[in-house]
Amino acid sequence: MKTGIWALFTGLLLLCSSAWPQQAHPPQDPMGENLFPPELIMQNQQVIGLEEAQKTFIRTEISKAQNHFTELQWQLQDSMETLVSLLKPNAVEEQQVLAQLDKVLNIEREIKRTQIGLMVRIKNKLTPEQQARLRELRAKTGGS
Repeated sequence: MKTGIWALFTGLLLLCSSAWPQQAHPPQDPMGENLFPPELIMQNQQVIGLEEAQKTFIRTEISKAQNHFTELQWQLQDSMETLVSLLKPNAVEEQQVLAQLDKVLNIEREIKRTQIGLMVRIKNKLTPEQQARLRELRAKTGGS
């Protein structure tokens, strides 16, 4: 059952992404260029000179976000199961399906919002020098 739900979800994502015009070069990620994943910061704590207070703040924020992600993952799973059950009959109630899809998309939106909020709070705790060093490190490794 779980595999079927994720296969449906993946199919929906592929369907949505295939509707976008294809481009010769992958688009730039202006948000990703200006934010730093927590993993990048954790892997380079000493290199960027992360202070103890910054480490404590980042650990606390990551912990809060992880708890929220866990709750959202449960909600997403539940909403996807409901969506799948609505799609099973031979005749499907379009309005019910679309209403349930809205619930799924709202949870996904909250996941993204939580991710971006976390990275913004972390960025705001980094000095301009630390941010510059992280940009250099990211450029050296080709992304992240």
